[in-house]
Amino acid sequence: MNPRITVITLGVDDLEAALRFYRNGLGFSTEGIVGQEFTHGAVVFIDLQPGLRLALWPRKSIAHDTGLPAGIGNPTEMTLGHNVASKAEVDAAMALARSAGATIVKPAHDTFWGGYAGYFQDPDGHLWEVAWNPHWAANS
Repeated sequence: MNPRITVITLGVDDLEAALRFYRNGLGFSTEGIVGQEFTHGAVVFIDLQPGLRLALWPRKSIAHDTGLPAGIGNPTEMTLGHNVASKAEVDAAMALARSAGATIVKPAHDTFWGGYAGYFQDPDGHLWEVAWNPHWAANS
């Protein structure tokens, strides 16, 4: 298998609220909700970078599509990393997330590995890390 990820799908409880958070709050560009003409088809796609999209899809639709029971999410199962080019950009991204309605889990701080990072959760509990890593050549 060629290690290529093209879509990261986040299960959400309220698709319209998730759309408002990501589009209106964080400023992510999207066409909005598409696929509403299909049962369990309503979804939001957000272009992150060339070849990679973030999808917001109702948890009930994921459960229906996979045949798995919907469960309670655990925010420590994974994190989404947003790496930036400076400490100031970390602070700005964290402030934007807070103003959009995110829960700040861990404010931005100097890390044990020499960087600067903080964590927030979106309204559905998905955990995002905003980080500046001085050891990476390309941070943004």
